[in-house]
Amino acid sequence: MVRPLAIDLYCGLGGWTEGLLAEGYSVIGFDCERHIYGEARYPAQLVVQDVLTLHGAQFKDAALIVASPPCQAYSYRAMPWKRAKALPPPDNTLFEACFRIQREAIEAAGHFIPLVVENVCGAQKWVGRARWHWGSMYLWGDVPALMPRVIHVKEPVDPRNRKKTGGWFYDNYETSHRRWSSKSAERKEWSARIAKVPLELSTWIARCFKPTSLPIASQARDTSASPAGAFDSDGMNM
Repeated sequence: MVRPLAIDLYCGLGGWTEGLLAEGYSVIGFDCERHIYGEARYPAQLVVQDVLTLHGAQFKDAALIVASPPCQAYSYRAMPWKRAKALPPPDNTLFEACFRIQREAIEAAGHFIPLVVENVCGAQKWVGRARWHWGSMYLWGDVPALMPRVIHVKEPVDPRNRKKTGGWFYDNYETSHRRWSSKSAERKEWSARIAKVPLELSTWIARCFKPTSLPIASQARDTSASPAGAFDSDGMNM
């Protein structure tokens, strides 16, 4: 049985990929580096390559493209600090590359290929309103009309200073962010784990777009070959 192909751009630790694999996809992830933190690492085939150098025609056989472009520039500008508010507009190149790649893939394939892009709430000011969100994960692109319900749990408040004590921002930012330098390995791991798409969300998206049948050309292809054909683990065309 031929498994549908999914492409995971800016894949990080593979939150999108875990759900896709669980739903029976074959997945190739693209990122500019390998994220390995103890036992945590990307769970599928990884191509180490700058996403900006990719051409969507490479993904004409894909059933789905997902992406989580870097969010730091958007998150920082959303902070209530004078320095953050005084910054110039962020560079949207990495975000916009996802849609360029989708357009190129569709043109090469001759049929529609869905794309779902995840980022933070603060990105909306710069790239447009999101279609939906799962907690702090905001989604753009071809978001399904029917999405799972998100249950919000009210966070406890410390009556002595009225500060929230149960949120990820305070728990992690106050105790970890200030202890680590911006370029430390610990800070890098913390950021990668925070950015990981939850399994419930990635599984839902994978299930919504899973094709019921594959094109005849795909079924006839040798399944022992590398999906999307032509990459080694360092992103070089073979």
